[in-house]
Amino acid sequence: MSDAPAVKKDRPWLFRTYAGHSTASASNALYRSNLAKGQTGLSVAFDLPTQTGYDSDHILARGEVGKVGVPVSHLGDMRTLFQDIPLEQMNTSMTINATAPWLLALYIAVAEEQGADVSKLQGTVQNDLIKEYLSRGTYILPPAPSLKMIADVADYCYTNVPKWNPMNVCSYHLQEAGATPEQELAFALATATAVLDELRPRVPAEDFPTLVGRISFFVNAGIRFVTEMCKMRAFVDLWDEICRERYGVEDPKMRRFRYGVQVNSLGLTEQQPENNVYRILIEMLAVTLSKKARARAVQLPAWNEALGLPRPWDQQWSLRMQQILALETDLLEYPDLFDGNPAVDAKVEALKDGARAELANLDAMGGAVASIEYMKSRLVESNADRLNRIERGETVVVGVNKYEQGEPSPLVDEEGGIMVVDPAVEQEQIDRLNAWKDARDAQAVEAALADLRAAAQSGENVMVPSIAAAKAGVTTGEWSGVMRKVHGEYRGPTGVSRSVSNKTEGLDDLRASVDAVSDKLGRRLKFLMGKPGLDGHSNGAEQIAFRARDCGMDIAYEGIRLTPEQIVKAALEDEAHVVGLSILSGSHVPLIADVMDRMRAAGLGNVPVVVGGIIPDEDAEKLRSFGVAQVYTPKDFELNRIMQDIVTLATPEPVAAE
Repeated sequence: MSDAPAVKKDRPWLFRTYAGHSTASASNALYRSNLAKGQTGLSVAFDLPTQTGYDSDHILARGEVGKVGVPVSHLGDMRTLFQDIPLEQMNTSMTINATAPWLLALYIAVAEEQGADVSKLQGTVQNDLIKEYLSRGTYILPPAPSLKMIADVADYCYTNVPKWNPMNVCSYHLQEAGATPEQELAFALATATAVLDELRPRVPAEDFPTLVGRISFFVNAGIRFVTEMCKMRAFVDLWDEICRERYGVEDPKMRRFRYGVQVNSLGLTEQQPENNVYRILIEMLAVTLSKKARARAVQLPAWNEALGLPRPWDQQWSLRMQQILALETDLLEYPDLFDGNPAVDAKVEALKDGARAELANLDAMGGAVASIEYMKSRLVESNADRLNRIERGETVVVGVNKYEQGEPSPLVDEEGGIMVVDPAVEQEQIDRLNAWKDARDAQAVEAALADLRAAAQSGENVMVPSIAAAKAGVTTGEWSGVMRKVHGEYRGPTGVSRSVSNKTEGLDDLRASVDAVSDKLGRRLKFLMGKPGLDGHSNGAEQIAFRARDCGMDIAYEGIRLTPEQIVKAALEDEAHVVGLSILSGSHVPLIADVMDRMRAAGLGNVPVVVGGIIPDEDAEKLRSFGVAQVYTPKDFELNRIMQDIVTLATPEPVAAE
């Protein structure tokens, strides 16, 4: 028998699974099932209408309801979502940004209905609008009023819900948009300082360190896990430095870098998708191995998220991965494994130096809010460089540009290995929404909306009137409608309005082809790029537009959140030779069908349409039956081949000799 003393293990991080789909009742059943499997915290995925402030019956919500998350249009939906889940005992993370004050108001209202002590609620609202302008696209309002509402949430929470994290500075989507580690560090820390600068005048000086201590982060960890681990250690050091030097926070507890993580989805491959299991595990090591920089909460994507919506079993597999590392291995029994390692120390210092230089650059431009267009263009360029390296084979992606040959995946069944949301869910949600509106007190709703409008116009904190509006039965679309009327809407920069880069190899032949086809057409080849629906994942669309411009095409990139009607109108006005559409939310079938019908009705049936997105083979056949010329999925990473397809599609048919 060993005489070794018992080792006191560290507490494991929170085990989360990012989940929500179809309806509030279906998502509730999934949450309770996941908690029974050992999940220790909830991470709520909301559908795109909820994220962008539309009710399920809005024209822009068509095809999007329940696709990438759960629809929550009112208090009844939130009540159903957390039925039989005691919120006072739960730690809930809500991935919500533009409508964060509203969803938190609904959550608090449900907690009060349950009899919870609101001061004991624990969890997080992401509430980071700056990264929405840069990478995710679910913004509603311009930056200034958005920043004010972020501060409203933080101001309200530190006195009323003190254990709640009012903002999760989200660098996750920055990496998904192509950020280098230095850019991810700098852009995220610049966002945090922008919010803290906004908050500082709002609270007594003696309370400010407490508020600083509630700011948390949500980060990404990619496949280069040594670099990623060093990045997390750099985050710890830089945040401590900022809290001490910029804000004078003395208490080390209030300077602690607290973060949750979802590991990289950008690197998951449609080809040989079973390999994604290894990628996810390796990426998790980056945020767990170093005790100094260990995540407080981890959620892992499923192996099949490059194919579509994961099933409960797929999510369970990722949950088990966390549990095995935390509970079976001896990782939590040791101090930091990397302290004093010269290679790690050198890499951390190099990352910190690069991040400090970028932070100084952003400060010189006026901070994060003033630098949105600059940061967006840098992300698009970095992502273009990343894709170029993959195309050239300099960055190896196994199964994609090396060792492409392999056996068919036994994990992908005849249904595609993913969960498909029943299209009937959308109408059922709309019916529930209408029933909710019919049953509520209309006068109470109008009074609550008037109070909300007055608070927004006067600059008061919107949290208290938002909670009152939630209890009165106001809907997500009505709450957001007030904010839109008071503050106006915002169209973010696309990051592609720049000159030809000349960085991409192999473009000479393509440029010559574009020139030749343009001569035949009598004007420059016009390629219209747009995103129908509410999907704000614009990275792919931006890279297509960026490469098309490099090839010499005349590009009209219409950006995100467009109706089919707007796209067809633009195609008419621009006299487009080819139309490109990008959708990653799973709403491609109804939206593309609508676009194609409108194209034919407008006399544009001869204009080729190409579509890109996470599109199962069966759906790709449907799109082709609608008249779509080409369908591209994540496996089509060679952008020059796509460019050649566009040139071919735009080439006019030769006139037959009489």
